[in-house]
Amino acid sequence: MAEVKKKKIVKKSKARRSVPQGNAHIQASYNNTIVTLSDQNGDVIAWSSAGGSGFKGTRKSTPYAAQVSAENAAEKAKAFGLEAVHVYVKGVGSGREQAIRGLASSGIDIISISDITPIPHNGCRKKKQRRV
Repeated sequence: MAEVKKKKIVKKSKARRSVPQGNAHIQASYNNTIVTLSDQNGDVIAWSSAGGSGFKGTRKSTPYAAQVSAENAAEKAKAFGLEAVHVYVKGVGSGREQAIRGLASSGIDIISISDITPIPHNGCRKKKQRRV
């Protein structure tokens, strides 16, 4: 019988790159808040969400959950040497400002804050109003 030789696969360990300055994208919806930290090219370094930080149900949409998720993402990005960010906020959720405070409290300098929430200029017809 022919013997089958197994090849050893050697994985190269990627060197942790140093990213002193980057971008922070905060997506705040009614149900969740997602914080993504990237370098200047847009390559994601670290991210966190309120649901991934241990909050479930209606507690995901609270400002406190947004703050905790921003702090978690900042701690992950500290391993890459992230020190300063440009913040881009998108959405109408209640965790918008609190997520920015969470980034600042974790020791990351905030260079600028931009609101990039998409606003229709009379495009599609709106959904009918929700009656509760």
